[in-house]
Amino acid sequence: MLNTLALILALSGSPIQSALPADVDVELVLAVDMSGSMDMEEARVQRSGYLQALRHPDFINAVKGGYLGRIAIGYFEWAGLVNEASVVTWQVIDKAADAEAFAAKLEARPIGTRRGTSISNAILFGTNLIESNAFSGARRVIDISGDGPNNTGPPVNPARNDAVERGIVINGLAILIRPSVSTGPLDQYYAECVIGGPGSFVLPVHEPEDFATAIRQKLILEVSGATPAPILRLAAVAPTADCLIGEKLRPGFLDRVYPELDR
Repeated sequence: MLNTLALILALSGSPIQSALPADVDVELVLAVDMSGSMDMEEARVQRSGYLQALRHPDFINAVKGGYLGRIAIGYFEWAGLVNEASVVTWQVIDKAADAEAFAAKLEARPIGTRRGTSISNAILFGTNLIESNAFSGARRVIDISGDGPNNTGPPVNPARNDAVERGIVINGLAILIRPSVSTGPLDQYYAECVIGGPGSFVLPVHEPEDFATAIRQKLILEVSGATPAPILRLAAVAPTADCLIGEKLRPGFLDRVYPELDR
């Protein structure tokens, strides 16, 4: 038996690969905001940014540069609830043709926005997608984009903390094309209330033309496992973000939280 194994090794010229087909460098979920605050033009620009990033040679090279040279990727869109019809199911990518096939599936999906912004529901859905899949990734990441704070569904902090406790990293893309004064700096909110886990980060997008570059940069960082240089430095000069600011701006917040108050 040992002689047979030695012969196989000699003929192959390389060590036996121990990786199983389900082993990947990273399990990556793209959770994309399609809430009503995104107008159709922004939604189209955002979709185009993801398509360009998935098809870009730098993304493919980042995948190939991993230890195993393959990743598992999934996609869904969310607003107040997750649009389950938007889910692009898990696919292994280890070459350009795989990325093109995944991008083509995404490109074929209709574009539409819905009411509400529930980052917490997006995190819970993404966590379940990762926990229930058949892959074994060295890293597990939820990549979540958004243009506003959580304002419906469960509070965002418990959902974030549960995902992190399960070994999932959450990164953020804060869309600041039309920033809201009433909710404070969205990139700070994402930094303090949404992202979490070792090496987690948030990238801001200020202009529509920056979408494609920011999304590509984000995907490359997530696939390679690198951490960007610190971009967000608001905590030292601004008050701590209120992780319930979105909920507090909804009518009847006090009635829901403190129903015993007689006003």
